[in-house]
Amino acid sequence: MAPNVSDSDRAAGTVWQRAKGRPQDTINDQNNNDACQSGSSSNHCDQGASVPPTPFRARIRWPDLFAQLFVHGGFLIGLYYLVTFQAKFYTYLWTLGLVWATGIGITAGAHRLWSHKSYKARWPLRLLLMFLFTICGQRDAYTWAHDHRVHHKYSETDADPHNAKRGFFFAHVGWVFLTPHPEVVAKRKAIDMSDLEADPIVMLQRRYYLPLFALLVIGLPVLVPWYWWGEQLAVAFWVCFTFRFTTTLNIAFFVNSVAHMFGNKPYDRSISPVENLAVAIAAMGEGWHNYHHVFPWDYKTSELGSYLFNVTTGFIDCFARLGWAYDRKSVPPEVVARRAAKCGDGTRFLSDEYAHQDAVWGYGDQDIPKEDVDAIVRTQC
Repeated sequence: MAPNVSDSDRAAGTVWQRAKGRPQDTINDQNNNDACQSGSSSNHCDQGASVPPTPFRARIRWPDLFAQLFVHGGFLIGLYYLVTFQAKFYTYLWTLGLVWATGIGITAGAHRLWSHKSYKARWPLRLLLMFLFTICGQRDAYTWAHDHRVHHKYSETDADPHNAKRGFFFAHVGWVFLTPHPEVVAKRKAIDMSDLEADPIVMLQRRYYLPLFALLVIGLPVLVPWYWWGEQLAVAFWVCFTFRFTTTLNIAFFVNSVAHMFGNKPYDRSISPVENLAVAIAAMGEGWHNYHHVFPWDYKTSELGSYLFNVTTGFIDCFARLGWAYDRKSVPPEVVARRAAKCGDGTRFLSDEYAHQDAVWGYGDQDIPKEDVDAIVRTQC
């Protein structure tokens, strides 16, 4: 979920490439070093010394920063209208419904379908998901999926658009208004996006994103309560646009920050993403992030079979029964168990059927492997 490649981004990439030095410069430096080592009295050695690359320093993109300040300030105004009960009852329901429905547009659409291709969807479902995702206002689906693929491919490196190793604030929101690292700009070019470029629904939304933003992100949420149940226009704007928009935005941001820092790592203890129940509840199943980074092609994004903490999976399964979703990809249980046993931190579902399957109470337990018993007998004294 990183910003589009702008002219400033390309400039940053150009500076970075220049700082690395050209091949001819490297040859000249080597020749000069050889001359120095051979005792040459030439003073060209100093002139030929290589210049260390300039460390990358992110710059603030002021329009993006002001946009974030506006929507987060507007969130507080909308929250004030809600806690002081100045909004009508139907406005509460409308806002809650929008948060939930448009969240599905992110999780089932931009994330599991368009970013990871973890299942396939027929055009009516793709159109519905695109409609819901657009209302979120989190950029066009092509750009969203593009940066998310980069995030998975180069997670926790300089090429990660919201690298969690740069701190909580950067991973949560800082990456939105800071210039991306040159590695991010470079690695975007290495990601195959041909599947989305062949999807007319994705490319149509990308082409007309600005008018769609005005119509569906601001217009529809604000004008419906104003027209249908007489909500004050100011209340509708601050509650149904800024409060709703910022709530959905930060829930998505929690996956980038909290779900990369606070939780268990049952499937791979060597990576940053974690399992976080709170994020899973808020993001409708996207908080089981350690599993998701290990098996990003699983349409469930988790090993859980229950829909309680993975509403998005239930949504996809419902449309699979209608025939609108198909080719749902998942990971065989034995593959998951093997990966968890080999790489996990030992916290894999301590209460499920797999837990403690190799545990024994002591010598004499019938579950001790025979080769272990034989070894004990040989070494006892």
